[in-house]
Amino acid sequence: MQHASSGAFLDETIFEPTGTGPLDGLKFAVKDLIDLAGLPTGCGNPSWRASHSLAVAHAVCVEQVLAAGARCVGKTVTDELAFSLLGENPFYGTPRNPRAPERVPGGSSSGSASAVACGLVDFAIGTDTGGSVRVPASNCGIFGLRPSHGSVSVAGVYPFAPTFDTVGILAADLEILTRTASVLLARDLPASARVRRLHVITEAFELAEPAVGAQLYEAVAQLADRLGVSLVTTSLRDIDEDPTGQALDAWYDTYCQVQWPEIWSQLGPWYQATGPELSPFALGSLELTRKYDRSRALAAIRRREDLAAHLARFLGPDDLLCLPTVHTPAPLQGSHAVRGFSRAYYSRALALTAISGIGRLPALSLPLAEVDGLPVGLCLLAGSGQDAFLLAAARQAVPAPVA
Repeated sequence: MQHASSGAFLDETIFEPTGTGPLDGLKFAVKDLIDLAGLPTGCGNPSWRASHSLAVAHAVCVEQVLAAGARCVGKTVTDELAFSLLGENPFYGTPRNPRAPERVPGGSSSGSASAVACGLVDFAIGTDTGGSVRVPASNCGIFGLRPSHGSVSVAGVYPFAPTFDTVGILAADLEILTRTASVLLARDLPASARVRRLHVITEAFELAEPAVGAQLYEAVAQLADRLGVSLVTTSLRDIDEDPTGQALDAWYDTYCQVQWPEIWSQLGPWYQATGPELSPFALGSLELTRKYDRSRALAAIRRREDLAAHLARFLGPDDLLCLPTVHTPAPLQGSHAVRGFSRAYYSRALALTAISGIGRLPALSLPLAEVDGLPVGLCLLAGSGQDAFLLAAARQAVPAPVA
């Protein structure tokens, strides 16, 4: 397949490896939120691309993988200003989802997921603030890692909501993803792990569409068998000790109220100074952050820290949480134009993806199920800083592909 037919790439400039190591012979691409020296970082919007200087150096994460032997083959499409989880960019198009060509690839790391799923690269680097690696991984039937917040350098990466932003990895092969993670995390990763408890989050499976929940529960049971552990059914009330019983609604609301003022602090000065051309969706999203009562964020920040502390106390060093990556398979292209779709989709998707962001937890989406021939991902979460344990457990539990 030619790169052009995938719609995944913006720039196909080649950067050769600067060293040798565990990524020798592998090709990769980077999301258009990440600097490549001499190229514009356009953030999915032509006005942003035109109003910012060319990158003077590679992002640190790019330098790491080049030094480990990988070859960069270009920059991939992202959703406009990283605002969407769908993968439809009104200026640069919708990258192809080869597993479901009439459906969206997911965003905002849309081109990165498409390039991997179409077999154009061995891995891709994206960003994940509220699910932007995990959601397209689920939609396209590939692996997607959001590392613990702060564990991978974000120098040279466009900031969106800094207390949630991470650099993530997409790959069709778990071993390749793990080798790349080892480079970005700057540590050797063990080949196996001893899992003590595998928690199935009740509310997360109840939120998913019935067929999604059923298929993923079967996948969880198979993982438990391979790991030699019993499943533990766990309610969020066991974790957050919330007497109101708001469950996922409280996590979603907290995530949004912390994120929105951060986004406006990052984008507001540029927006007001340049009057950029924006799509209706991006403009509406940005106006939402502008009009938000920032004084409400102070209480939300405190709630976020309380929830993170509850997670830290609950999760032992050898525990995993299990939940659907997204509540549904990839939506049809153009679904955002259906009345009421965006609000319903985002409130459910972000309710699931917010847990790792609030807790600063590593999260790995595994392509372990299908519904009506469409891929759906199962997400495993470990304690903050337990990235090595999470990846080792996944390698132990996920069967190797048949050659």
